[in-house]
Amino acid sequence: MRAARIHRFGPPDVIVLDDLLRPAPDPDQVLLRVAAAGVGPWDALIREHKSAVMVPLPLTLGADLSGIVEVTGGDVHHFKPGDMVYGVTNPQFIGANAEYALASANMIAKKPMSLSFDEGASAPVVAVTAWQMLFDYAKAQPGQSVLIHGAAGNVGAYAVQLARQAGLRVFATASSGDISFVKSLGADTVVDYKARRFEDAVPLVDIVLDLVGGDTRARSFAVIKPGGILVSTVSKPTAQDDRSRGVRAVFFLVEVTSERLDKLTDLFDSGKLKARVGTVLPLDQVRTAHEMLAGAPHLGGKIVLHIADPV
Repeated sequence: MRAARIHRFGPPDVIVLDDLLRPAPDPDQVLLRVAAAGVGPWDALIREHKSAVMVPLPLTLGADLSGIVEVTGGDVHHFKPGDMVYGVTNPQFIGANAEYALASANMIAKKPMSLSFDEGASAPVVAVTAWQMLFDYAKAQPGQSVLIHGAAGNVGAYAVQLARQAGLRVFATASSGDISFVKSLGADTVVDYKARRFEDAVPLVDIVLDLVGGDTRARSFAVIKPGGILVSTVSKPTAQDDRSRGVRAVFFLVEVTSERLDKLTDLFDSGKLKARVGTVLPLDQVRTAHEMLAGAPHLGGKIVLHIADPV
């Protein structure tokens, strides 16, 4: 089987396509025939040896994937060969950019029937991240208000949709070219962050979701209600944070589970949540996908490697 691998850390040109033997699953794993794999910033961090999760070389890149179950491990009883699934390979976030991949059975779920395999591969990490920000950490409740920074990004777009579905009043920041898109997802107010300071346009809110960091994150404490919370995937709380008035600040790393994916599947299949696929490339253009992560032109939405058409 072909797999996109690195034998040393570095820029996109360290990625090579290797021919490997098809792996066999451990008792708690399944072997998937991969249809598509997502490409995200965490893949670049692993390639550059900057990830919070350190794994030895050589390694196969990729975490998000969708595909068809080929073989199940001895302890796996809730999946069977032929099942169409989506999710993440393992806690190390590696192994998906291949024609066959092993996945932990507790990190995948049945793929939403409403999504194509490319759409399915685009969703797991970013959609679960948005879910955890809102519900696991911010404990969002109907009637509350939320400010979402970076709302046009892959996580932000899901956060806007989920917040709207949960009955929150949604404020967001985005560039001028993305304002209409973010409003279409359900945001009540979208601030062009290049033209106006969000503090001058947004009232006090219960929750801030920080997908930007830096000065934007620091300024956000001024618009959080007493007892409110800032949830970030970018940076940990610091001594410089203005956490007066009982405002909390939380940083976390995403944890993709079958249970969370099942909840998202229900939302996708009920039409309450929409996936957004950007540029789709074949596996042999994985270097190009990583160049896009670094800023090369690409379509808005998640970059996806289309690996095979399911038979």
